Amino acid sequence: MSPRIHFLSGLPRSGSTLLAALLRQNPCFHAGMSGPMAGMFATMLGEMSGRNEFSMFIDDAQRQRVLRGLFENYYADTSQEVVFDTNRAWCTRLPAIRQLLPNSRVIACVRHVGWIVDSIERLVRKNAFSPSAIFSYTPGGTVYTRANGLAGGEGMVGYAYDALKEAFYGEDADRLMLVQYETLVSDPSRVMGAIYGFLGEPAFDHDFEHVSYDAEAFDQRAGTPGLHMVRSRVKAVERATILPPDLFRRFENDAFWRDPQAKVRGVRVI
Repeated sequence: MSPRIHFLSGLPRSGSTLLAALLRQNPCFHAGMSGPMAGMFATMLGEMSGRNEFSMFIDDAQRQRVLRGLFENYYADTSQEVVFDTNRAWCTRLPAIRQLLPNSRVIACVRHVGWIVDSIERLVRKNAFSPSAIFSYTPGGTVYTRANGLAGGEGMVGYAYDALKEAFYGEDADRLMLVQYETLVSDPSRVMGAIYGFLGEPAFDHDFEHVSYDAEAFDQRAGTPGLHMVRSRVKAVERATILPPDLFRRFENDAFWRDPQAKVRGVRVI
């Protein structure tokens, strides 16, 4: 029997790896860091479009069967009953997800954008002798040029932010739930309870004192050791930002999900 499919998405450096590490404590769940499925989905969709000279032989029903088969075959060897596939691009695919997998849900992790940029800048400075894949392995630049690159429409943060807003305000927002990083690290029990309720899955007793996730080999290859590091204990860590004050203030109004008037679609925010 094919597993039930759900999605983890949202903003980078906002707790998706931590959330995946917690979810996979449940023996019925399969979860991990960002994987290839979203890219494969987009490539196949493109190859079945009008740019293919034989696309006249492919109708929407066939496209849907092929794309649904992508999930079924990729996860065919997964023994768990529920799969969480992670990628920031899933927030742009809610209309397709609704039609292909009508019972699936998208959980998007969010965080104050200034602290996301701060977190990435900390990684850059920590790995001063290892240019990062985040910036195409290009050394040099300043904290300002790096922040501008991240926040641009095609940047690591900017793309994910725009995708999140598309999902948040879209007509399929009823299948979206936002998990704030600040809540996840300060009250993980509440977050996990809300997620289980959102998914309609039976509750599970998670261990927030002994969390593990190993992606060291991937992070080393990406030139960014620590990119997916998860602390063994879930807790909030207070610190001062390392960003210049004017740069940090640039993002101070970007947490739109905190504005009650912005919740026009009634998206759940925990």
